[in-house]
Amino acid sequence: MTRGLVLFEDDRWADLSPLTDLLPVPALAFGASDLASRWRQAAAAPLLAIEARPVAMGAWRDAPAPSRPSGLDEVLAVNAAALPGPWLAATADVPAPALFVCGERLVAARLTAAAVAPGLGRGSGFAPFLAGLGLPRHPVDARLIAWPWQVVEWNPEAILADLAGALGAVRGEVHRLVAVYEPGRVTVEAGAVVDAYAVLDAREGPIKIGADAVVRPHTVVIGPCAVGAGTHLLGGAVGRSTFGPGCRIGGEVDESVWQGWANKRHHGFVGHSLVGEWANLGALTTTSDLKNNYGTVRVQAVGGEVDSGLIKLGALIGAGVKTGIGTLLPTGAMIGTGSHLFGGGRYAPKRLPAFSWWDGERLSEYQLDKFLATARVAMGRRGRELTAAEAKALHALFDATAVERRE
Repeated sequence: MTRGLVLFEDDRWADLSPLTDLLPVPALAFGASDLASRWRQAAAAPLLAIEARPVAMGAWRDAPAPSRPSGLDEVLAVNAAALPGPWLAATADVPAPALFVCGERLVAARLTAAAVAPGLGRGSGFAPFLAGLGLPRHPVDARLIAWPWQVVEWNPEAILADLAGALGAVRGEVHRLVAVYEPGRVTVEAGAVVDAYAVLDAREGPIKIGADAVVRPHTVVIGPCAVGAGTHLLGGAVGRSTFGPGCRIGGEVDESVWQGWANKRHHGFVGHSLVGEWANLGALTTTSDLKNNYGTVRVQAVGGEVDSGLIKLGALIGAGVKTGIGTLLPTGAMIGTGSHLFGGGRYAPKRLPAFSWWDGERLSEYQLDKFLATARVAMGRRGRELTAAEAKALHALFDATAVERRE
C-alpha cells in the first residue's frame, strides 16, 4: 500500500506559547531534530502537506518541501503535537477510513487521497475539516505535547530514541587530545571540529555533533545531547540538551531545548528551560529551576496559572528575547517573545508579555520598530536577513498581544 503523510496543528497551538508565537507546531525542536522530521521518519511516507497557521508557516524558513506523488492508496493525517509511539502501529489494525482521538483531541486520521484533497490548503481549518467528515472515531493512548514544559520533560528520552541507532561515525575533525567516553555512541558530522581538551561523555546517552559545529577546548558535552549544524560550544558543561542550528553556547546548560540561532556566550546557568530563536542571554544570565521547598513548579501560562507537575523547570524564553548581564529568571518564568530585560541582580517578573521592556523596576512596551531594527542587526551578524514573512509574523504577534501588554 502506498501512503502519504499530512501534518497539521490543532487549535491548542496557543497553549505552547511562547514556542508557537512565531512558528507552527511541526517546526518545534525536539530530540535530535524537530517534530516534523520525527513524523516523516516514523511514517516512512512522502510529506503531502503541512496544514497550520499561514503566518506561522511563512515564518518557518526551513519548512520541508511537500510533494504530491500520484497513485496514493491512503493518507495518514497526524496532529504534529502527537508523538509517534506504539499507538501508531495499532492504527493499522483499524479499517480505514477512521479518526483517532485521545480524550477530546484529534490525533490522526486514515482516509483516501480523494477524501483529504478538499481539506488541503485550509491551514488552521484542516483539523475542523477532518472532524467534520463524520469518520468512525477510535480512542488511542497517544502522548501529545499539550504544554511547553513537556518539551523539556520528554526531550532527553527523545534524543535517546533518535540517536539509538547511531554507530559512532566520525566524519569531522576530532583532535587526538579529546577525551571520548563510549566512542561508539558519539557521532561527529562532516565539517564539525572538536578541539583538544574537550570532553565528549556518552556514558549516559548518545551525542551527535552536527555538520560544521565547533566544540572548543574545555567544553564538557554530556549525553544524551544533540548539537545542531553550525552551533559553537565555547567552554563549560552542557548536557542532556538539544541545540538547534547556529547557536553560540558557553557556561552551564542542562536539560534544555534551544530552537536555534540563540546566543549564550558567557558564564551563567540555564537549566530545564526552552530558548527561542535569536534570543541573546547576557553574561551571568541565570535560570532558577528548583524551588527551595522542592515543590512542583507553577507556570503563568496562556489562560492562567498551571501546575506543571515538575519539580525542576527553568524558564520558557520566547524568540528574540534579550537579557542584560546578571539577569535572574525565576523558576517557571514565562518570558514573552521580543522582550528585553535589563534588571541585573534582581529577579525578573515570573511572566512577561510579548514585547515587554523591563528595566529592573518598571515594565513598559518595547517599540516594534526598534525591535525589528535590532533583529536585522543581530541576524545580519550571522549572514541572514529578516524576511518579509518573519516581519509579518512579528507584526501580527505585536498586535495580538497589545491588550495583555498594556493592562
